[in-house]
Amino acid sequence: MKLNKSSAWSESEVCSFLASSTIPMRVATNTGSYPTLCSVWYTFDEPQGDFICVSHENSQLVSDLLANQKCSFEIAPNDPPYCGVRGKAMATLSKDYALETLSAVIPRYLGDTESRLAKWLIGRSDEEYVIRLRPVQLTSWDYSERMS
Repeated sequence: MKLNKSSAWSESEVCSFLASSTIPMRVATNTGSYPTLCSVWYTFDEPQGDFICVSHENSQLVSDLLANQKCSFEIAPNDPPYCGVRGKAMATLSKDYALETLSAVIPRYLGDTESRLAKWLIGRSDEEYVIRLRPVQLTSWDYSERMS
């Protein structure tokens, strides 16, 4: 993991936050005159230090990342005390293992794969791209002390 030296959290604290958080990841891309920001569900591949998410083949996120693999991301709650993880990453996209990836991501956010939404997402897995974000820069911040 390429953790910035000024990061508020240690590598193990960052990994713990990322493994337990069910906050969607915000991914920023830029291929035109304005950046695009998209929220996606993710899993964290701790041994590799990568983020893995899935997006539909017709999504703006997939289109942007196929054109430019550089992106930024953030995982942070909207409520105080403000804290989180953000960074810059290189993306790789693949149609391989979309069903398996969806089957890992969906329970993290929905609890299981039995809901109508889960079944709909799984039902179109052949139209999905698996996106692997490999951080090139990573940092965390935590304003808990400042906000207490």
